[in-house]
Amino acid sequence: MARVMDRVRTALAAGTVGALAALVLPPASASASTATATATAPPPSASMSVSTSASAQPWRVEVLHAAGAFTSDGAGGAFTYDTSAVPAGAGVGVLSVSGPTRTRTFLALSGLQPDRAYGAHLHSQPCGALPADAGGHYQQVLDPVQPSTDPDYADPGNEVWLDLHTDAQGAGWSSSTNPWTYRTPPRSLVLHAMSTQTGPGQAGTAGARLACITLH
Repeated sequence: MARVMDRVRTALAAGTVGALAALVLPPASASASTATATATAPPPSASMSVSTSASAQPWRVEVLHAAGAFTSDGAGGAFTYDTSAVPAGAGVGVLSVSGPTRTRTFLALSGLQPDRAYGAHLHSQPCGALPADAGGHYQQVLDPVQPSTDPDYADPGNEVWLDLHTDAQGAGWSSSTNPWTYRTPPRSLVLHAMSTQTGPGQAGTAGARLACITLH
């Protein structure tokens, strides 16, 4: 997972379309990523249009990211609401690459409680001083009943779930792949107290909101 994150960071920093396309294009289209193309590195929360050949239609890639350390006052956009579960200074990095046909999201954490399960999801609003400020989960198809606990809507196919289990040093990594591109960008990553539930009436719930980082 760390190697994947390194490769993503390198592709974004260099604006290398071939490397970026290898991450977001379906495997059957991977050969297109080797065609000649150029682009500049996208700014934060940018949509980038590129073409991998002279005859290909341009496709769009949206890049969301955040990295920093959790603090009680949310300096830098990363809040901890429970310093026993997410100590101040714990590190977090999130990267989500959406387009042209799918969305891949990566999460890396350090400095958490060792050997513990955490729930994690992308949320619809930016973080704030209160845990509830991040709103509900991002849903590709919005459940008309909110808060959403219907497994037809609150599931990892319609939302972005990044649950993980930390190692003996309190570090953890996770990733998700969804077969769609964002209808509107999610705004934050929220870390929860337990693994995400899937049953009717509790689907999508994962206990208290422990921490949050705003995406850019």
